[in-house]
Amino acid sequence: MTDLHPVKNETFDTAAGINLDPKGITRQVDTYREEGPGLYMARGADHKNFGYLESWLLPELNLRFNIFHYRPSAGIPDGIYIDVADITNEDGVWHTRDLYVDLFLHDGKPVEVLDIDELAAATSAHYITAEEAELAIETTLRAVEGITRHGDDPMAWLSSLGVDIQWADKESIELTPAPVSYTH
Repeated sequence: MTDLHPVKNETFDTAAGINLDPKGITRQVDTYREEGPGLYMARGADHKNFGYLESWLLPELNLRFNIFHYRPSAGIPDGIYIDVADITNEDGVWHTRDLYVDLFLHDGKPVEVLDIDELAAATSAHYITAEEAELAIETTLRAVEGITRHGDDPMAWLSSLGVDIQWADKESIELTPAPVSYTH
């Protein structure tokens, strides 16, 4: 059984240099960069499992690409985590409306599709419309097909679409200290 939750909405205010996360917590952002394909964000994270987050919002693809910089103690493989989302930008204030489905790529393994059950449950509960569910499914199928056709390399797929995104040099990332107690 899935843990049903309302749609996660997030705000990225480039002028203010903040990210309002889905729990309503305001996070200071180290870097915002608006470039051709979308918006890049990099910020520290006081999460028990990861200490830094990089994201690319790609509205034309309805995808948010993420690299979570995990703490060694987390035991989670490095990889690219992709959210299927409705993404809008109004005068430098970007918004994402998560459409439940996620893709995960790590350790050279094939793309994993996660949370299809959440999409079905959220649609049944009217958290999202049938049109949004259809968008999520179409986006997922397009992304999985493209990534798979490019050897499970999401960067090669994006490049084939003319979308060039750059990530920070891993050695330059400094993890935010882990929280003493975790309540998020």
